[in-house]
Amino acid sequence: MIGGLLAPQLNQYLERLIPPRPPEMQAMEAYAKETRPVAGHFCYQLARMIGARRIFEMGSGYGYSTSWFARAVKENGGGTVYHVVWDEALSQRARKHLSALGFDGVIEYHVGEAVQTLRSTGGTFDLIFNDIDKEGYPASLPVVAEKLRPGGVLIVDNMFWRGQIFDANDRTEETEGVRRLTTLVTSDPGWISSIVPLRDGLLVAYRVGR
Repeated sequence: MIGGLLAPQLNQYLERLIPPRPPEMQAMEAYAKETRPVAGHFCYQLARMIGARRIFEMGSGYGYSTSWFARAVKENGGGTVYHVVWDEALSQRARKHLSALGFDGVIEYHVGEAVQTLRSTGGTFDLIFNDIDKEGYPASLPVVAEKLRPGGVLIVDNMFWRGQIFDANDRTEETEGVRRLTTLVTSDPGWISSIVPLRDGLLVAYRVGR
């Protein structure tokens, strides 16, 4: 369904505009066919624009998005990207890819539940990327708001949820979680937000100073 939300020629056009990636990143893209370099490059651009040096990923997967954030942090002068997944095998796979890309020393790896790991990690963050189980999106927001610095950026993935949010009869926990988070962020004056129609929809929200 992801490929069906945007015209194929638009996806192809946008992907042609992305600068070449290292072979290791191309191998990661080939491994996961739903991976879209356009969305990854957009996340990298946002991190560069705000000078992000502390980035926390909630649900980092096998490290593809981490590679874009790590590149941004390195080019911003150094810092840390927190890679968090439930599964040790997935964490090890990410370590292999990210080490091959030269990001040793930039990434801190955690195996555990993402919201609790965020809550227990000291300090605030310049950017938080949220891609946890969708039913958990609404409950994660207060923790995200607490841990994101004023002027920081929140990015949330899968805001179209493969098109399921457009089905009025879909009342599953996952779909309702996406809908609820969208309402919470877009109706809260503490956030300035937009949904960007790249890949499966990215929510980008600026944390208003407090």
